[in-house]
Amino acid sequence: MNSASTTEAGIFSRIIQPESGGWGVEAAQAILQMAFADEDRERMRVLLEKAKADELADTERSELLNFQKAGRMLELMKARARISLQQAAA
Repeated sequence: MNSASTTEAGIFSRIIQPESGGWGVEAAQAILQMAFADEDRERMRVLLEKAKADELADTERSELLNFQKAGRMLELMKARARISLQQAAA
């Protein structure tokens, strides 16, 4: 296995299998409605601004990385949900 396939994103991709589809319509629609809470989006905005200014503390850097990981997982789930809906419509 190469190093890219052992990253959290690579592992999540193999678990979620975004290209597979196959989820029920209701489940897919529910997943597509998932989103970060307003307070989380605001926190991410603050952290990104601090990162651009190179002013992140170590704990903030970890926090931002956790948001990025959660966002990637949500992206993978939504990709599979969209494919599932396309399959259901076909």
